[in-house]
Amino acid sequence: MLRWSLAVLALVAGFAAQAAVPVPPPPSLDAASYVLMDYQTGRILASKKADEHRPPASTTKLMTAYVVFQDLQSGRITLKTKFGVSKKAWKMIGSRMFLKPGSRVSVNELLQGMLIPSGNDAAMALAEGVGGTESGFVNMMNADAKSLGLKNTQYAGPAGLAKGNYTSAGDLARLSRAIIRDFPDYYHYFSEKEFTWNGIHQYNWNKLLWLDPTVDGLKTGYIDDAGYNLAASAKRGDQRLIAVVMGVSEVSKDKTMANYRHLAQVNESLLDYGFRFFETHKLYAPGKSLAKVRVWKGERKFVNLDVASPLYVTAASGHFKGLDIKTHVKDRVPAPVKKGQKVGEVVVSSPDGKELARAPLVAMKSVPEGGFWAKLRDTILGWF
Repeated sequence: MLRWSLAVLALVAGFAAQAAVPVPPPPSLDAASYVLMDYQTGRILASKKADEHRPPASTTKLMTAYVVFQDLQSGRITLKTKFGVSKKAWKMIGSRMFLKPGSRVSVNELLQGMLIPSGNDAAMALAEGVGGTESGFVNMMNADAKSLGLKNTQYAGPAGLAKGNYTSAGDLARLSRAIIRDFPDYYHYFSEKEFTWNGIHQYNWNKLLWLDPTVDGLKTGYIDDAGYNLAASAKRGDQRLIAVVMGVSEVSKDKTMANYRHLAQVNESLLDYGFRFFETHKLYAPGKSLAKVRVWKGERKFVNLDVASPLYVTAASGHFKGLDIKTHVKDRVPAPVKKGQKVGEVVVSSPDGKELARAPLVAMKSVPEGGFWAKLRDTILGWF
């Protein structure tokens, strides 16, 4: 069994001196379930019934967009590609883009129609265009859900109306994070406030786009069985948060806009809580040796170790000075060692011992096997 050594690292300088702020419980929200996530680290900052299965309603269109974005990024289609509008798409009920049957509409316009006024007809036209059939597209949606690790999600249709659709607040947060991370060139669709098609001018249902200028997406959803849902993201300074609320109740049976404003306010209170009491900082960037390890029978005795990608940490505001940062490194590693090979890890914990981040430590250079004398030296050392 390999024996592990433990070394304590000094925290990177540069964080502003700031008194630690006690973190209160999250606000009481009018939501059946919710999740507040830091985008950069993926850390869940607050949650309620995060894994509970709930109807996604039109937040289903986040995955529909994800699948379409993949085809755009791969070059299989372009924003100018035109898809035909079938009678099935034309007959979709609920919110619509008001497509005409038999017409051909560009992917760009269909994305706007699906993501701004939440057109169910646009979602179906995209599904049939990309997947060949609705069922073929749904298979693509579920395959992507599995690859993204969305364990509490299943899709039965591209618009959010189909029976059998379910997801969770946690999965919606993970999907939102994947969209922002994987498709920055297409993320702007979620922040567009209005859209005109077929002579009809419509507005985005996400009223947070008007209430909070730091919010730049993502998507609302409503059906009777679901209540009101909203996955939203905001960036203030260098920090981005994702807030998902599901099952928000209506405040008016006659005034739809009042219900969507209430939905926005519920979500914003969660975002405000996160930005007030948590912050995210980059602790390390690649290029700085954080530890070293003995290379057994190698051309060189030691190799320096580094993080493979920037290491970000989210913690309570003012608590960065007390972080416990440790490296776990093997006593020795046999040659040859390849550049980028994982040899250890760095673990960051809060002052109370809660793990906040963990990242691999990799070799900064390759170390080939040593010659005869290096091998003999270490063989002899191994006798003692």
